[in-house]
Amino acid sequence: MNYSVLTDFERTLCNYTGAPYAVPVDCCTHAIELCMRHQGVTGTVTIPKHTYVSALMVLYKLGLRVQFTDEHWVYEYNYGNTNIWDSARGLQENMYRSGQMQCLSFGHSKRLQIGHGGAILSDNYNDYVAIKRMAYDGRDLSITTWQQQNKWHIGYHYNMRLEDAVLGKQMLESNQLRSLESQVVEYPDVSKLNIEV
Repeated sequence: MNYSVLTDFERTLCNYTGAPYAVPVDCCTHAIELCMRHQGVTGTVTIPKHTYVSALMVLYKLGLRVQFTDEHWVYEYNYGNTNIWDSARGLQENMYRSGQMQCLSFGHSKRLQIGHGGAILSDNYNDYVAIKRMAYDGRDLSITTWQQQNKWHIGYHYNMRLEDAVLGKQMLESNQLRSLESQVVEYPDVSKLNIEV
């Protein structure tokens, strides 16, 4: 098995979502982190107070200030003051929004229930190339062995496993998706958590 299976999964995901590019990663939280690091997000970011705890933790991890909103969301929401979306529960056909970065989850209970993994949808080729390298330890996957790569940037070990890419492609092509209705979840109010930063 080689990295071509990632490209195959990317194409399948793009065909389904309508996004020009997709970067497979190991989870949605890391997808959000990579987008924010790539864009150099600073200052205050708003999020709904009812969400999953990792959506909040990633902001603290990056040293950002958090402002909570009362927004009621169902499948996805925007990190305010950015073009980054937590679309963990929003996987749908032709879902992609132009000019945005939408972060998906393929974990347990998600529509494409691989078990783990996620992806970033984008329409910017330069973002696609840069974020994919970041997710794969700074590697350029078109170079056969990493030892032959001459130019490096900071990378993170947030790569999707190859076997997950194969499974995801098979499941998506055979429409093995959980119902959209199953993605409606009531989250607790994370603004009330006592978190030591």
